[in-house]
Amino acid sequence: MSTFATSVPRGTPPATTRGGRDRSLAWLAAPALIVFVAFGVIPLIGVLLLSFTTWDGIGTIQPSGFASWRAVLTDPGLPHALWVTFLVMALSWGVQTPLSLLLGVFLAGAQRYRGVLAVVYFVPLLLSSAAIAVTYKALLDPNFGLGAGLGIELLSQDWLGESHLALGVVIFVVSWQFIPFHSLIYQGGVRQIPRSMYEAAELDGAGRIRKFFSITLPQLKYTIITSSTLMVVGSLTFFDLIFVLTAGGPGDATRVLALDMYKRGFQGNLMGPASAIAVILVLVGLALALLLRRLGGGGDSASQLDGA
Repeated sequence: MSTFATSVPRGTPPATTRGGRDRSLAWLAAPALIVFVAFGVIPLIGVLLLSFTTWDGIGTIQPSGFASWRAVLTDPGLPHALWVTFLVMALSWGVQTPLSLLLGVFLAGAQRYRGVLAVVYFVPLLLSSAAIAVTYKALLDPNFGLGAGLGIELLSQDWLGESHLALGVVIFVVSWQFIPFHSLIYQGGVRQIPRSMYEAAELDGAGRIRKFFSITLPQLKYTIITSSTLMVVGSLTFFDLIFVLTAGGPGDATRVLALDMYKRGFQGNLMGPASAIAVILVLVGLALALLLRRLGGGGDSASQLDGA
């Protein structure tokens, strides 16, 4: 009896207590799991099954095997839509990431006016994407827009009528809307970095630029991975802004995959091919998210302060 008592460390809860507590904590995840299954898994399964059918959105759903997939994969417009999607993704990431990072570091300062600026910078994210698109479409109108009103010839170009200009406008508007969100992510990440690291660097004579590249940037590694994942996967779902701003034009210059899915499904009444494109979007987003996670090199126990 005494041997058993001495073999158990003091303060160690019984196994039955730990098991009961784990089961009670598992129930806390049940609501989130139910919502995820109801609004994520089940609709995805439904879309997958719908991609093997022929349906115009109104009549009877008819099984068609791989006909919808063959129609999508052999369509010469699919590679172009994929190219435009990845181009928008890469360019928007290249614009948003450095600007968001610099703004986040700046807003992490202790000055009071930076808090006011953080609120001002957050305003674009509160606006509807459709409203933003309508506003920019009016401002960039070559006849009645901002350029014509101010008499500035540079701003009076046909921004949405030229292929390269229209794509640039899409990247600019997307970045203008979502940079504030990612700036807040970086702001929170910078504030988690211990102040002692900067104080030690200051004692060694490091300036602001040296501290940024030697301390801030390395410590934000996992924050950058998180922000990039949200940015890249989110760019696959750009639809409403592009639909209102350019409708995929001029020609097919800004016809991303999500817009192609809408045009096939709701304008062409081809729900089978549209569902196939939706499945492709899910697979591409999942692959990119897993790739970014692997590039980050972080496991479940990875922390932003690994180098502290």
